[in-house]
Amino acid sequence: MKDIIPFDPNELLLGYQKRWIADKSQLKIAEKSRRTGLTWAEAADDALIASLAKKDGGSDVFYIGSNKEMAREFIDAVAMWARAFNYAAGEIQEEVLQDEDKDILTYVIYFASGFKVKALSSNPKNLRGMQGVVVIDEAAFHEYLAEVLKAALALTMWGAKVRLISTHNGADNLFNELILDSRAGRKRYSVHTITLDDACAEGLYQRICQVSKQEWTAEKEAEWKENLLNDTATKEDAEEEYYCVPKNGTGLWLSRALIERQMSESTPVIRMTAKDGFSLVPEPTRYQEMQDWCETTLQPILQTLDETQLHFLGEDFARSGDMTSFVVLAQQQNLTKSVRLIVELGNMPYKQQEQIVLFIFKHLPRFAGAAFDARGNGGYLAEAARDAFGSLVDCVQLSEKWYREHTAPFKAALEDGELDSIPKDADILADLRSFQVVKGVPRIPDKRTKSADGKNKRHGDTAISLLLAHYASRQLVQLPVKAHSRKPRASRKLTQGY
Repeated sequence: MKDIIPFDPNELLLGYQKRWIADKSQLKIAEKSRRTGLTWAEAADDALIASLAKKDGGSDVFYIGSNKEMAREFIDAVAMWARAFNYAAGEIQEEVLQDEDKDILTYVIYFASGFKVKALSSNPKNLRGMQGVVVIDEAAFHEYLAEVLKAALALTMWGAKVRLISTHNGADNLFNELILDSRAGRKRYSVHTITLDDACAEGLYQRICQVSKQEWTAEKEAEWKENLLNDTATKEDAEEEYYCVPKNGTGLWLSRALIERQMSESTPVIRMTAKDGFSLVPEPTRYQEMQDWCETTLQPILQTLDETQLHFLGEDFARSGDMTSFVVLAQQQNLTKSVRLIVELGNMPYKQQEQIVLFIFKHLPRFAGAAFDARGNGGYLAEAARDAFGSLVDCVQLSEKWYREHTAPFKAALEDGELDSIPKDADILADLRSFQVVKGVPRIPDKRTKSADGKNKRHGDTAISLLLAHYASRQLVQLPVKAHSRKPRASRKLTQGY
């Protein structure tokens, strides 16, 4: 999680602006709230880049806005920073501007280094033959973003850099797709997210008060923010404009066709629901009954697992009402993850859940990692597993931030066929279909459903355990090293005995 940089009235840039400039990735993308000043910060970086000699990393910069007024505003900002650098960038010895009156033009600024910052129209042809940094501002609102981006990315062959900055403009927009693909690991953009709350936490409204010569108070800031949100036409508009949540993003996240494409009839699902009153049976009796069940039901399946493959486990916890779910994944030679077994437990006492999961662990060949839902009562089982297997077990506190970061790679694995052999089962299909996009983030809503046989309630339980198993398989784990010692080496002189 990024560290918040408190507002400093003597600093020109706010924390999120500094992080954007400090990120030297070849491709970077910012989803942002309106009027956070990120383009202004980009202008500062671009003025510095254009002012440097080539040997120091200097280059041309090409700015592509969605309209003429934006281009003029950006060039004005670059000119302002260029004048300020005599003080703000004192370590640069070169004079930024030779003749301020003549060299600062409306749409291009030439620097003493020989480089320039130039505003272009959104016609992709304008980038042909160019070399340098490309800034595409309000990218989500470009009518031909795909063509502009294609032309811009061609420049990266020779080391150029591309920056995309924008507020969202719908969930199906290419800008949003690039962000999702980047989070899924399909694309290599460095993604920055700057909501209104993020910006205010690092001093946006304090800077507004400083510039407008108003006194800042927390109460005034809260009122200002509330007015911004209330003035939008709808709640969805407010979330898109100020909280980086693209509109039209609610609804089912995984299609039935996508899920069924990765299902297999041969993968077993073992379900065990304890009878009412089972928790009142003396624990030693419960233990023996479940041990017999593990040995007769689970062990024959676990013995079929390939001993050459790494194995992972994901868990979603429930004590009563919903189902506890364990998912066992195996990593193939080609790095595809295949589901080998799913175990679902209903109305099962805590101690017996611990007993069953430890039994599974001890029979997994090359056990390489697990992820447990550690929220609420699930913390008990997660801690018990961690006590037994240490750092191989990750106790996960599921949150909006966690879902945002780890659902995209999960969906990408399904789409790319890198997660397969999910049991062909009506309840598991329903669990995976229950994912919904809420405020731009895929998650399981609070609504419960009935199992296919009508006997149990479900809350997307196996969908979460599948997600956690896939998450566990993506983490770098340090497997224990087994040392094999040889017999002591014996030697004797060749002349011994003579």
